Amino acid sequence: MLKLLLISSFLLERLYFATLRSKPKSTANTHYFCTDDEFIYENFYADFGPLNLAMLYRYCCKLNKKLKSFTLTRKRIVHYTSFDQRKRSNAAVLIGGYAVIYLKKTPEEAYRALTSGSNASYLPFRDASFGSCTYNLTVLECLQGIRKALQHGFFDFETFDVDEYEHYERVENGDLNWIVPGKFLAFSGPHPKTKVENGYPLHAPEAYFPYFRKHNVTAVVRLNKKIYDAKRFSDAGFSHYDLFFLDGSTPSDIITRRFLHICESTDGAVAVHCKAGLGRTGTLIGCYLMKHYRFTAGEAIAWIRICRPGSVIGPQQNFLEEKQASLWLQGDGQRSQKNRTEERAGPHLISSMDQLSLSPAHNTGSDRPQEVMRQTRPQTLTLGV
Repeated sequence: MLKLLLISSFLLERLYFATLRSKPKSTANTHYFCTDDEFIYENFYADFGPLNLAMLYRYCCKLNKKLKSFTLTRKRIVHYTSFDQRKRSNAAVLIGGYAVIYLKKTPEEAYRALTSGSNASYLPFRDASFGSCTYNLTVLECLQGIRKALQHGFFDFETFDVDEYEHYERVENGDLNWIVPGKFLAFSGPHPKTKVENGYPLHAPEAYFPYFRKHNVTAVVRLNKKIYDAKRFSDAGFSHYDLFFLDGSTPSDIITRRFLHICESTDGAVAVHCKAGLGRTGTLIGCYLMKHYRFTAGEAIAWIRICRPGSVIGPQQNFLEEKQASLWLQGDGQRSQKNRTEERAGPHLISSMDQLSLSPAHNTGSDRPQEVMRQTRPQTLTLGV
């Protein structure tokens, strides 16, 4: 007989989640499946999840196929996991994420379903640092991060290109991930030359040019020490900024403000890197998510790690938690000011419509209207040591 730690219902008489001590056999009424050995997190140190966006996507496709399958129409479908606490937490985010994305449940409803029955708790995720864990990222925060990203259009599984995601996240293909499509690209720091060193592929700035141009990346922000010449990016038409702070540390208020200003005033996407494109990179992008999209620190850390596993490390997690309130306040103030400006501009625009007349255009000596072109030169800015 199967021993259950808990069984959670997501769709009555249709979809369940269970923690089992032994591998079950499917019956005439019940179909069991497990993904513990299919979707595996590649850890840096003691970190063990959450699983990345491609795995969440593949899981959702797998479950949709089962729910639509003719042969499983009359069967209960049970996603089961083992007593391995790490695998169990990862499995919980998969089915909880599915419930948020496809069953339109709130993160709280999905989490209540996961913890129903025996009030079972889930092991919180930890960062990819050497030391002791100073911040616990919960399963609920992961579901809230997924929901917030979905609401703001950061991903759409109807159009998501999983093959492209998996291709470019590999080190040999650039080691890059979109955190906010069209706005933030996190990537590993370029090197002076493209080569393989100790079995590890390194990429020169020029290796990124075609991809950046194709995806409208217009600015590059470097957070680590100067390994390559910034002119290689700026001469190619990309604005380049240096905002150095120490590996594993947190940014000063000056650097944080400057980073936010650069991103707010840049048309197009911003590619951000430090040495590995994980700690410092994830931290500053997290500040932007909190200010402009009102992510909590936990939601920001969760979403960034789902996009780019290993991001935001050690004290950087606590830094985001400490900065949440002030960044929310800044964002609220900026949005409020923008709304007031738009309200003031509204009546003026309407009244000026009355002044429009359908008179012939002045002859400019040309067959088409005059165009005013303003060219902006790529800039290089240095801040820090």
